[in-house]
Amino acid sequence: MTKGCMVMKIAFLGWFTAIYLLAIGFAVVAGEQAESGVMQGFPPARETQATMKNYREHPLNQWTFRNAGAPLNVVMIPREGKIRELLGPTQPGLANHNVSDTAGKTMGFQALFAANHADGVVVVQGDELLYEHYFHQFNAHAQHLWFSMSKSLASTALGLLVAQGKVDLSESPAAYVPELKGSGFERVTVQNVLDMASSVDFHETYTNLDSDFAIHYAPALNLGWLQGAADVQPENTPIYGVHDFLANFIKPDPQREPGGNFDYNSSNADVLGWIIARVSGQPFQDFIQQNIWSKLGAEHDAYIAVDRAYMPAVTGGMNSTTRDAARFGMMIRDRGEYNGQQIIPQAWVDANVVITDRLRSNMKANTKYSDDPWSAYHNMWWVLDETIGEYCAVGIHGQVIYINRKADTVMVWFSSQPGASAARDPNFQSKLKAARLLAAHLTE
Repeated sequence: MTKGCMVMKIAFLGWFTAIYLLAIGFAVVAGEQAESGVMQGFPPARETQATMKNYREHPLNQWTFRNAGAPLNVVMIPREGKIRELLGPTQPGLANHNVSDTAGKTMGFQALFAANHADGVVVVQGDELLYEHYFHQFNAHAQHLWFSMSKSLASTALGLLVAQGKVDLSESPAAYVPELKGSGFERVTVQNVLDMASSVDFHETYTNLDSDFAIHYAPALNLGWLQGAADVQPENTPIYGVHDFLANFIKPDPQREPGGNFDYNSSNADVLGWIIARVSGQPFQDFIQQNIWSKLGAEHDAYIAVDRAYMPAVTGGMNSTTRDAARFGMMIRDRGEYNGQQIIPQAWVDANVVITDRLRSNMKANTKYSDDPWSAYHNMWWVLDETIGEYCAVGIHGQVIYINRKADTVMVWFSSQPGASAARDPNFQSKLKAARLLAAHLTE
């Protein structure tokens, strides 16, 4: 097929899709709005009011995750340059491609995502946008909270400093951030931090409200609510922002050695962000904008939530549109190259799927993930099958950038799942299973 014919085909499909959406769009949006019962009225009724306290609760998160600048404080990451268009969607019929959930129930791809609290999903193969759909009033021009997908962005950014010889993965983080001397991060290496193998005496939990995570870390990070925490002033507390927490609160776990386990802990990504800012001499958001976001041909500005000290919440604060997240994923799929430019060193991106026996055994030893399909966690990416370049960036409540090099495919989906953790969550695992089935279909 000639390029001209391809453009005509895409234009026709786009026109057809637009007519279809116009025919059903208003009814769907009105129905979703009435059904969600979130932020209803002007001003909203009390029972539908979203707040900082309830922003992660379902169904309120259907609104807050796409309006994160309302409950959270944010700083901008502006787009720049010519937009790189994604041609399509060229295969809207993928909506009806049969897949199955974790219970073995067969249904169409779109129906499965709808049934499992998706807010939006995009499927790209090569440079072609095959399929795109949005739920719960989310749309192609609205940003959505990434949560811990942000960690994969941070590790990608760190690769630039490693390639420049400014960061040594075998060094301690304290070599770059002296404030970390005496903390749990002094005895570890930067690579331990990247692999969530730092063995610190601090544990991540989304359900125990009496934990150090809920009482100290989440309020300092400004991504969790605690009575009165927003009114605390820096002169009245030793832990104001997340950097105070990293340096003054986290201690080593004497029962474990660094590198000998996989223990998912968000504070590791905060350490990476601190290293990036300290070594580069730039605020984290500016480093991301100048070195990554400005080079992706993004359609929209991104933004990132900030902690109580107004420092970027590197571990989970990124927000972007679905298509722009896909552009980032396409750059990773294509080994750091995008739009004719090598944005991230190829060797650094390739390292994401260089999986050692130790990394595999660390994942197997963590019983929390024993029922999940991950083979390893490395460089802040979740690895499914390194032999075909299949791996993911993952955030709580169902945020995923799925990469499959063999299928030349990237899928991005944002969600507002009721449950936070991905481990053993049927909503999360069903969407992941469906994506893998669709990727296999696209290689046929």
